[in-house]
Amino acid sequence: MRELIGLVCTNYNDGSFGALTKERPVASLPFGGRYRLVDFPLSNMVNSGINTVGLTTPYMYRSIMDHVGVGKAWALSRKEGGMFILPGSIYGYKNIQGQFLMRDILRNIEFLRRAAAGSILAVSGARKVFNIDYRAAAREHEHSGAEITLICSAEENRNGVFVTLDESGRVTDMEERGGDGLLFMDSFLIDTALLLKLTEWYDALGYLDLTEIIRQNLPNIKTACWKFRGYVGCVDSLSDYMRCNMDLLRYSVRRELFMSPGTVRTKIQDSPPAKYMDGARVSNALISSGCIIRGTVENSVIFRGVTVEKGAFIKNSIVMQGGTVGAGAVLENVISDKYAAVSPGVSLIGVKDNPVVIGKYMRI
Repeated sequence: MRELIGLVCTNYNDGSFGALTKERPVASLPFGGRYRLVDFPLSNMVNSGINTVGLTTPYMYRSIMDHVGVGKAWALSRKEGGMFILPGSIYGYKNIQGQFLMRDILRNIEFLRRAAAGSILAVSGARKVFNIDYRAAAREHEHSGAEITLICSAEENRNGVFVTLDESGRVTDMEERGGDGLLFMDSFLIDTALLLKLTEWYDALGYLDLTEIIRQNLPNIKTACWKFRGYVGCVDSLSDYMRCNMDLLRYSVRRELFMSPGTVRTKIQDSPPAKYMDGARVSNALISSGCIIRGTVENSVIFRGVTVEKGAFIKNSIVMQGGTVGAGAVLENVISDKYAAVSPGVSLIGVKDNPVVIGKYMRI
């Protein structure tokens, strides 16, 4: 099989996440108690034997760079290959639809030119949560003779980009809609030589998104679809973010997402185990290291270093790193960002599809 190299694109954002993405891109949203969304595409590539990975950064890159560093947590701090930080275009951050801007690729064309001429590029966004081994898709890509292979999942009642196949399995259309079908998972394989040709053809149209370019050229470029059959968490809105975090409370999802086919890696933070004090009551919750629990937590995800005081009640909520929930406070269907503090006796109750959001460092 030809060499695989990777490209993770994080230069996009939108207003669907409210205060959560005011100072960070979607890709660096905290997830699951100790991770960030960007951990999943990076881990997928490393677990697939990909040792050369480019990461296009957004305009607001501080949180991404602080988390990823030189890629040590993903074994990408190495002499041969490794992680390449690729500065993204300032225009990308404001483009809601574009995840794979041609402008970003043109700006970092040297990354592709230095890759092996016959290599396959695995491209991924960072707003879909899944655990995949790209080698299986790459083998099918080679066997089919396709120049592009889209990674898709059979989904119901979703909004997104759905693909249509003909009788031979070739992709004939990519349509943004709601409903059922084969959902494009914001990830695909493309021959590096073809991508270099596309950069020449669309040099003057850098504002276009690569998926739109692929859609326009479906009649001329052999494009296949590889069907992924595992769990896919689509983090496309605030309610999606809430739902995907709550999915982790199911053991079957945790086992598949974090342990098969490979483990999900993240930035290491050494902290003591969670401490449960007298009177603490916890049921069906993820409690991360460094927490001190004196109150009640139900059906919730609690990140590192959170303090829940005596008499506090948390249900169906997410409390991010360093947060404090005061004595007697009530949180239900709430997302509390990092280092936010809820004062004693405060009651915040949202609804399942429209959670209350407490911004970073806020005091309520």
